[in-house]
Amino acid sequence: MTSSMPEMRTVTQQEFGGQAVLFLVNRPRPIPLPTEVLIRVNAAGVNPVDWKVREGHLASLVLGRPPFVLGWDVAGVVEEVGFGVTTLAVGDRVFGMPWFPREAAGYSDYVTAPSRQLARTPANLSDVQAAAVPLAALTAWQVLVDTLDVQPGDRVLITAAAGGIGHFAVQFARHLGAHVIATASTANHEWLRELGASEVVDYHDPDYLSRVKDVDAVVDLAGGDELRLATVLSPRGSYAAVPAGLPAELATAAEKAGFRATGFLVEPDGAALTRIAELLANGIVQVEVARTFPRAEVAAAHALGETNRTRGKIVLELNA
Repeated sequence: MTSSMPEMRTVTQQEFGGQAVLFLVNRPRPIPLPTEVLIRVNAAGVNPVDWKVREGHLASLVLGRPPFVLGWDVAGVVEEVGFGVTTLAVGDRVFGMPWFPREAAGYSDYVTAPSRQLARTPANLSDVQAAAVPLAALTAWQVLVDTLDVQPGDRVLITAAAGGIGHFAVQFARHLGAHVIATASTANHEWLRELGASEVVDYHDPDYLSRVKDVDAVVDLAGGDELRLATVLSPRGSYAAVPAGLPAELATAAEKAGFRATGFLVEPDGAALTRIAELLANGIVQVEVARTFPRAEVAAAHALGETNRTRGKIVLELNA
């Protein structure tokens, strides 16, 4: 008689569509390969890429066709280590964004991940807070540090600054010594100033860009208004178009005007995440959790996220 594989709960979908295509099922628990660890997931972050993939908008870029399991942001505890792992041990609290853009299955009780795509969770962060960090914070960090090479004194414009990525981008840019100009609704202006924004403008005002000039770098987290935003760049400035890649018209405008424009896609980076963890541990950077949901209410979590009106991140609690 053969013993059955241990099972776990997970959220899957069999077709593209609205929140109703998500449902809880049992499936076998994964086994870590060499250099991988098995993580017992306590909390999983919910990101815009999740519902875009769910609907099929990013199928060619990310997971292909269903069935698949969504979720990349995970926080929990190492349950098992594969051969060759030397940086983590059973019992370590960890968080990360493994495998992206391949399937990580973060909405599951257990996931496997390359050990070096993870970081130890700071002692001052709960698993819920830690799960809100990886994809958003790594996006902000890689854009500002690796892509735009922001330097002290640079003037940096950040759109959608109150969102998951945006609130990290404001804090990282401030930490790098930049003069931060943030766009957000007026309800979030004071909060963004507390996070480090030097100027905050209301994007609902159709003339808001008239108060912005001589920008060295644009971190566009909203999309849809690229050509107008590019007009505020100083000569030889840089523009990072994050949500939908580099539009052809922006590439053409950049070539004509002489500024640099690039698309962007985040990638797992345990070393950068460890640096971010240090900033979180020392209170230099804060993480904002908009709301938590039990995993059984994943459809409601997606529905809230799709309003694009949350401040910070949405997180699923897998044990709630």
